[in-house]
Amino acid sequence: MTLTLQQISDRIEIHDLLMRYSYAIDTRNFDALDDVFTPDAHIDYSVFGGSVGNLAETKQFLGEAMPMFSTLQHMVSGTTITFTGDDSADTKTQCHNPMTMGEDETLMVCGLWYVDKLVRTADGWRIKERVEEKVYMRIFPGA
Repeated sequence: MTLTLQQISDRIEIHDLLMRYSYAIDTRNFDALDDVFTPDAHIDYSVFGGSVGNLAETKQFLGEAMPMFSTLQHMVSGTTITFTGDDSADTKTQCHNPMTMGEDETLMVCGLWYVDKLVRTADGWRIKERVEEKVYMRIFPGA
């Protein structure tokens, strides 16, 4: 299959979008999520006990929940992209997410899939729906 220049550009933009999400979460710059999700996005973090809601509700949840972690790092790869129209796509992305918490730096490691529905907007590709699918979660006692 030969890709057009537009398809190549779209794929690069979508990969950049997924990286912006990871950096926004890891740096706790939740306002940067405004450039990742559509304003009416549906975001479902419930598989790990998190929130389900729109972008504003998700940002509020993250602001309340993330301070319990002293460090975090979302490592994403293996994204599949299926274009469902000129301005829409479905993606599935692997994520390995180690996080430390507490004074003893207990390590929690989550493996998950991000299952997304994307749309092209006037400002570029955005996530309209994100659902996390759990693969594993392990907690390792700190030092």
